[in-house]
Amino acid sequence: MFAFARFGLFIAVESMIPFRPALGKLVPSSHASRISGFAYDNRFVRINNRPVKMNNNLLLIVGRLRNPKPALVNKFTTLASLALAAALAPTVLASENVPHRPYAQWADLPERGQFVFGLVYEESEAYHIWAAGKQYNVTVHPPDGESYGIDINQGYFALQYGLTENWALDLNVGATTAAWRSFAPNQQPQSTTGLMDWSFGARYQIFNEARDTNSAWIPTLTFRAGAVMPGTYNESFIFAPGVRSAAIEPELLLRKHFGWPGLGGYGDTLYRWNRTTGNDQYMVAVGLFQQIKAWELDVGYRHIQTISGSDISYDPNNPNLIDYPRDVREINEAIEAGFSYTTSKHHFRYGFNTRTVFAGNNTDRKFWIGGSIDIPIGGKREP
Repeated sequence: MFAFARFGLFIAVESMIPFRPALGKLVPSSHASRISGFAYDNRFVRINNRPVKMNNNLLLIVGRLRNPKPALVNKFTTLASLALAAALAPTVLASENVPHRPYAQWADLPERGQFVFGLVYEESEAYHIWAAGKQYNVTVHPPDGESYGIDINQGYFALQYGLTENWALDLNVGATTAAWRSFAPNQQPQSTTGLMDWSFGARYQIFNEARDTNSAWIPTLTFRAGAVMPGTYNESFIFAPGVRSAAIEPELLLRKHFGWPGLGGYGDTLYRWNRTTGNDQYMVAVGLFQQIKAWELDVGYRHIQTISGSDISYDPNNPNLIDYPRDVREINEAIEAGFSYTTSKHHFRYGFNTRTVFAGNNTDRKFWIGGSIDIPIGGKREP
């Protein structure tokens, strides 16, 4: 279990609790809340410059399909239909936030028949944004003396299973909540909570530097065929905690020791075809690690970019009129650093990770901090 002073993790569906987390406080939940950042009156809300009729007794869910005859279909068909509707519904692109282990950890596979139970907790703060090539301070200073920006709290299960010596499966699923005051009228707290975009994949280890070759140059090299499914948070929320798009992502990961004992480098690159939005992304991460007995220290650079799209339109004199386009083109440059410790007897791995965004466009300047634990169960090395 990981605990931090300012934030708490809420793994719950909003309709199940009468309050929502917002910037470290509890605020009443509204089942008829209007979409933030758009002009509206009591009867209509404008989305993408089109008026849509509002009913104050109903929650407006853009692009979601409702089964007109739920009583006539069985439970399995209903669940499948809802999943398909969520995957194909049009969304508003937001900050990239797919569960992903840092430092090319996925290059290493569990043993054959081994199950690895992982738990990850992360939180972030951002007090600046970039829009159309310019940086803006979006910090809110209310009378209580606190400073508020854009906050995310989330946690997810990171599960792995070793099929053979060269094949493994992984599943990463959890919950997220995001909150801000910066873009709301009268700087009132706004938030969204739900299932985060979740991912699963199959990994094939092409080379293992310790087992498959005597070459001093060939690294541990692993290919991952991954997929992403959309979460359940409000996709219309400005700087939502994810893109909420179904996606396919091929990925190549490597780790290689060189130089003095324990020193090595890592690389991780993927391309994400966002099938729902059609606005693809790619990521590249490179860095160094140093292993000292049961400890590992890591530091690296990560770049993520949306291939095409439009800029955010932001006027600091009228922050609540921010125009967050559907095809926002996010560019994100970050430094990541952390450490981990693996126990000698049971091989439990405890990790600590930070990531800070130092440059970009159409994104917020997040500082991430988080902790993780990985518990291996069973397994058998092949002869």
